[in-house]
Amino acid sequence: MPKSSKMKSKSKSGSGPKSAPPGNADPAILTRIADALERLAPRPDAKFDFAAADAFIWQPQSSRLAPVPRVNRVEMTLLKGIDRVRDTLVENTERFARGLPANNALLWGARGMGKSSLVKASHAAVNSSIARGNLKLVEIHREDIESLPDLMALLRGTKYRFIVFCDDLSFDGDDTSYKSLKAVLEGGIEGRPENVILYATSNRRHLMSRDMMENERSTAINPGETVEEKVSLSDRFGLWLGFHRCSQDEYLAMVDGYVGHFKIPVGPDDLRREALEWATTRGSRSGRVAWQYVQDLAGRLSVKLSG
Repeated sequence: MPKSSKMKSKSKSGSGPKSAPPGNADPAILTRIADALERLAPRPDAKFDFAAADAFIWQPQSSRLAPVPRVNRVEMTLLKGIDRVRDTLVENTERFARGLPANNALLWGARGMGKSSLVKASHAAVNSSIARGNLKLVEIHREDIESLPDLMALLRGTKYRFIVFCDDLSFDGDDTSYKSLKAVLEGGIEGRPENVILYATSNRRHLMSRDMMENERSTAINPGETVEEKVSLSDRFGLWLGFHRCSQDEYLAMVDGYVGHFKIPVGPDDLRREALEWATTRGSRSGRVAWQYVQDLAGRLSVKLSG
């Protein structure tokens, strides 16, 4: 046999690396490839069972609504000293539940005076009397405001009506997420869905701190225009409902309401003296302070606060 033929024969039968046939691919590698493709693929639209609960919490990371089996709320009858704003918000919510024109609402003012409690109580009252379970409460956290357009897209076009609720809403420093909220409230090309209304609570009337407004005035070329752009966010709420510090009589009425509701056995003179002393040590009078005192009183008297 010629020498060249032997060399060709050797090269063909050599022990060099061979590629594995397709049928023998490692299953672990195929699984990893499939997982990677699944992460890259667009997520299919989620189907939510809105009948599962009356309230939900928006979770933007997973683009889902987490149902809330039992909402932490206060009975409407226990909210004292806020009669005017209570009636205004309930009436606005009733109109919305009936499919009539209604305004977005900003509840602003003194801390602990029942702003978020009123939103939850109004939803419960209207949902049970008029909407009959078709009015849903959806809470969105302050830090998730930028995902508000995604939430609107999810709620748009469903047969239910939604109150989107953001508690303790405010903006500081270089935070620009308020622009997402402005576009949803008014001015965006799509606008707010017909079946969605927004309620927000804040300690600030203009949703921004005073030092932030003063800094904008001092550093901007045209300070008036810069501040107007941010203050205009509050203007997009049709209802401004102010909550102010309560008087001593209103504070005591709050305490009496809680004590009567939970049937706590205490004499009126002792109740008044202790309640005023409690408020003095806290340095303020509010619905929150009244509730904290009632919790302390019930604990000392071994009374369970249920219902």
